[in-house]
Amino acid sequence: MRSLTSRSRRAAWTSLALAGTLGLIPVTQAHAGDSGPKPKAKTPVQAYGQLHVCGTQLCSESGKPVQLRGMSTHGTQWYPQCLTGAALDAQAYDWKASVLRVSTYAREGAYSSDPKKYTALASRLVDMASARGMYVIVDWHTIHPGDPHQDLDNARTFFKQIAERHKRKHNVIYEIANEPNGVAWPTIKSYSEKIIPVIRSRAPGSVVLVPTRGWATLGLAEAATEQAIVKDPVRAKNVMYTFHFYATAGREQFLKRLDRASDKLPIFVSEWAVASWNGWGKDYAMAQKYVDLMAKKKIGWTNWSLSDNHKDLSVFKKDACSTGKFGTSSLTPNGVWIRQRTRG
Repeated sequence: MRSLTSRSRRAAWTSLALAGTLGLIPVTQAHAGDSGPKPKAKTPVQAYGQLHVCGTQLCSESGKPVQLRGMSTHGTQWYPQCLTGAALDAQAYDWKASVLRVSTYAREGAYSSDPKKYTALASRLVDMASARGMYVIVDWHTIHPGDPHQDLDNARTFFKQIAERHKRKHNVIYEIANEPNGVAWPTIKSYSEKIIPVIRSRAPGSVVLVPTRGWATLGLAEAATEQAIVKDPVRAKNVMYTFHFYATAGREQFLKRLDRASDKLPIFVSEWAVASWNGWGKDYAMAQKYVDLMAKKKIGWTNWSLSDNHKDLSVFKKDACSTGKFGTSSLTPNGVWIRQRTRG
């Protein structure tokens, strides 16, 4: 998510113009006439196993293309009331989310202010999502400054500790930077090739998400294209490239970029919203075009965000998470819409 104080990003984007009451729904239920309960449904991790990249697709352990769908946390320094066991139960069992993105901000009152606290928090959320059979994206959420090298030492330490702690898990995906900006692809590639070995030395089979230029827009927000990546990709296996869009801001131009680039590169949409990047606005028709494209091409996604603030992009009503109830009555119209698309 972009900081609201970023005038340069605003300019760049502008220029481009929880069923009923959720108690928790059991995964298995006895049916009338059955001799006993149905076999327990497989969790996403049980169904797909260790993921890997095959061609331009994210594939299951058996080699079949899969589409992960789920939510991103907001920055973990905010909205902890939306990241409880009950909240994740709702994600896993009611929303049927297959993935959770855990966003640890490199700065903005998070990691840089207390590395031990925010590493432990990220690790705990990985454990919580894993216990519910979901995949987890560990997101190193860089925004300012735009060059991820500025937080390289902290990134190395963070990923070293997280990868070491979770090296025996087969459901952890690593997003090594969020939204580089103001730097060209060679700089992003150089950073990526410094961080990936830190992860792979501990979790060699992991999938890594590499950011793209222009706030993860495949260069579009900075008048560039994906061709730089196509011609000079990161020198590593099991790598995907991230794309972020906000439906009311990106519109058709961003949709076309996602469609075109995903024919050439393995793409994961690790952040998107029906609203604009600043949190306001709703364009469900435009957002549905993206959802349809991502379903057709099996492009995985995580929606921004698991929060209960007053803005349009929150999936929970203002202060709803504090009640500890995460049924559909707690959802905003946006939350109702996103839940339906997450369930598939």
